Amino acid sequence: MRKLLFLTHSAGFVHDYLPFAERTLTELGRESKLFDVDVFKDCLKVRWSSIGEDYDVIVFATTGELPMSQEDRRALIEAVASGTGFVGVHNAADTFYEFSDYGRMVGGYFAGHPWTQEVLVRVEDPSHPSTKHLQHTFKVKEEVYTFKDWSRERTHVLVSLVNDSVDLSKGTRPDQDYALCWCHEFGEGRVFYTAFGHFPELWSEKWFRFHLLGGISWAMRLD
Repeated sequence: MRKLLFLTHSAGFVHDYLPFAERTLTELGRESKLFDVDVFKDCLKVRWSSIGEDYDVIVFATTGELPMSQEDRRALIEAVASGTGFVGVHNAADTFYEFSDYGRMVGGYFAGHPWTQEVLVRVEDPSHPSTKHLQHTFKVKEEVYTFKDWSRERTHVLVSLVNDSVDLSKGTRPDQDYALCWCHEFGEGRVFYTAFGHFPELWSEKWFRFHLLGGISWAMRLD
């Protein structure tokens, strides 16, 4: 059985979806029979020196500057570059602003959330395991993240915002390119990021559970 590490350390804002996320990932692993889940609320309790040997995929739902040593931060990056999967959920992009290697691995950093409302989103790649069950466009209530230090030239966009569904004058990007989910290779590892997940009720919705499971499976090379 493969192993998944789920880190929910909040060194900044504490999201109220986290207990629901813990339950959902545990259920997904058990129901799919693909992985077992170890949950850590404190990054200092993780044995980072052997993270690549202990786990097949690492999932972050974190905020702020995690109090990890330089050695432990380096161990995280090297584990993913050596083949361990990495999945970032929502506020994982609101983490480690002072650790640029992390931002490069994830694909970018949180820049703002100008729209908290029901929005229309578009699936750009319907063949990916995280999106193949989704309609081409669909509506979702979300705290929509925008990103900095991000470019679609450095990643593969899976889902993006339909700009007509929001007041673009509130946006943060001159190019008005608002991706909400992407994936890419990082060395020998795979990185999947989804900006969805802010509201607790989303974690019980079937489409979002399949979305997460598909992303995790892809990051573990089970696709």
